[in-house]
Amino acid sequence: MKFSWRTFVLWLLPVAVIVFFLWQTLLARPTVALPPINAANTRIAYGRFLEYLDRHLVRRVDIFDGGRTAVVAVADPQLENRELRARVDLPLYAPGLLEKLKENGVDLAVYPPSNNAAVWNFISNLFFPLALLGGLLFLFRRSNQLGGPGQAIDFAKSKARFSMDAQTGVKFDDVAGIEEAKEELQEVVTFLKKPERFTAVGAKIPKGVLLIGPPGTGKTLLAKAIAGEAGVPFFSVSGSEFVEMFVGVGASRVRDLFRKAKENAPCIIFIDEIDAVGRQRGAGIGGGNDEREQTLNQILTEMDGFEGNTGVIVIAATNRPDVLDAALLRPGRFDRQIIVDPPDIKGRLQVLKVHAKGKKLAEEVSLEAIARRTPGFTGADLSNLLNEAAILTARRRKEAITMAEIDDAIDRVIAGLEGKPLTDGKTKRLIAYHEVGHAIVGTLLPHHDPVQKVTLIPRGQAAGLTWFAPPEEQMLISRAQILDRITAALGGRAAEEVVFGKEEITTGAANDLRQVTAMARQMVTRYGMSEELGPISLEGQNTEVFLGAGLMMRSEYSDAIAARIDREVRQIVEECYQKALQIIQTNRTVIDRVVDILIDRETISGDEFRQIVAEYTAVPEKERYVPQL
Repeated sequence: MKFSWRTFVLWLLPVAVIVFFLWQTLLARPTVALPPINAANTRIAYGRFLEYLDRHLVRRVDIFDGGRTAVVAVADPQLENRELRARVDLPLYAPGLLEKLKENGVDLAVYPPSNNAAVWNFISNLFFPLALLGGLLFLFRRSNQLGGPGQAIDFAKSKARFSMDAQTGVKFDDVAGIEEAKEELQEVVTFLKKPERFTAVGAKIPKGVLLIGPPGTGKTLLAKAIAGEAGVPFFSVSGSEFVEMFVGVGASRVRDLFRKAKENAPCIIFIDEIDAVGRQRGAGIGGGNDEREQTLNQILTEMDGFEGNTGVIVIAATNRPDVLDAALLRPGRFDRQIIVDPPDIKGRLQVLKVHAKGKKLAEEVSLEAIARRTPGFTGADLSNLLNEAAILTARRRKEAITMAEIDDAIDRVIAGLEGKPLTDGKTKRLIAYHEVGHAIVGTLLPHHDPVQKVTLIPRGQAAGLTWFAPPEEQMLISRAQILDRITAALGGRAAEEVVFGKEEITTGAANDLRQVTAMARQMVTRYGMSEELGPISLEGQNTEVFLGAGLMMRSEYSDAIAARIDREVRQIVEECYQKALQIIQTNRTVIDRVVDILIDRETISGDEFRQIVAEYTAVPEKERYVPQL
């Protein structure tokens, strides 16, 4: 560890204070200069001393140590009255001793103690306050340098990380799968590098760029790429770092941040998670957080106020654009709003190629196959997928990542960690019928996604899982597809009822029922797919997220319409459930065979499942999407 004088002094101060007080305590005691006593001299008791005094044998008494010790000279008759010097411990209370010594004519001498306590008291009274004050100043200064809570002087200054020449290690070539967003941001970089190309035709540099997208799509990664490509000063800060418990601190930090940015223009300010400070003003009961609103007002003023911020581009990222204040989103503040969506199959392939660098893949591993099997995965999900596969490979002591590790990693990312295998015969058979019910209904419905795998291996909260893989990137979903998904989701409960009876149905379909109810209600209230109510939308897509939203939100339809909605939702679910029951009853033979195979193997692939079903009934031909990679 590197030696630090500051750390050494920090630990030395309290030790020095403790040692000084111990030293002072020892030195403050009275010191007695006792005369040297020979080895023949002895220590006598106080009673024997009084006996010698009564016999008039005591010749001299020297008192030391404030009257607690005496050295006496006595004439010992046993030694022919030779003088013997002895030490006597005097009691604290000896009334009449001095008068008795005078009456007997004893030569008495009292020696005052050598006491330097006054000097040391003066030094301690001067040294201790100075040492204490010096230690406190040192600790206060150190906490300021470390950015600790004791930073009482600079707490109003911006905490943004500043880099004159940002070396993030990320370029646009390292960002894959979001090409449209990259093109927009590459234009911003060109604005900063070669502004004359745009100013020559009267174009103005954009003031703000807002990156919007779900978590993990690469918004922060894009900001790092901009910093690595632009070659201009770069400020990065989180939205939560503006607001503190002190009133006015957030606005002061915003002013300080933009002041530094203007001094280093042209430059970039990146605000991550801007929704922490940019939420709608006046939302919720009581008007919201006034301190946060003051900070937001200052941001609005700095971005497009009276003075302006020429040469400063503000880039912000959020996954909650619905809660941002309208003034923040208008042109002149955030001129561009770039949507960063999860990548399509081509984008996923590009992301996989980027994250596969440095990982040893077996020859059998196909990145194209992985891209097809991971619809809806973000860049962070794909990175985590390959990392989990590498961890499993090392755990299994293999030399390269194979498709087996890829499959297990996909299951782990989607459903969670693998649990203990099922051992109970009755429970295992019931779960097998439940999962095969999902798979058989989904396979025999013409508009449902093809089954990919059926497994009895528990993962997360699920005791068994049935995976369905969409054959193509689905931007729109038809009414027939939604109805088939509802029917397949009810296939597990239908299989339990047909095989074991109504009295033996379990709670395993709880999550299925929640999904079914949500899909049916959205068909009626949001997508206008109700036969009774017609093509009308009764609910908005965005729900209130602020305090008191439930108290202040007004119902968008009457109680009569609400009753009709409930009736229509129930009718949709009931019709789909009856259809699932019919499929289970018609195909009971193939279900029993698949269940026996599943209990024995615990996992069946989608192709093998369809082959077994095709031996008993006709499997509807489903469109297979082959992407052009």
